Amino acid sequence: MNTTMRRMPRQQQAVRRIANGVNARQQYERYLARGREAQLTGDAVEMENCYQHAEHYLRVMRGEGHERRGDL
Repeated sequence: MNTTMRRMPRQQQAVRRIANGVNARQQYERYLARGREAQLTGDAVEMENCYQHAEHYLRVMRGEGHERRGDL
């Protein structure tokens, strides 16, 4: 964690944007939807890949304190 992040209030850290300007919740929902689509088409490899990405963003959200604010 860099020094800038340590100085930011926790709430500001929680809404931090990732590289392409999309927050962790949006990425989580995106990969969850893509995983469901892959499941419907029978693409097990793509489904697992998308669900693993979704799980990553779920962990990012947990690390940012979303669950304490009732977002999860």
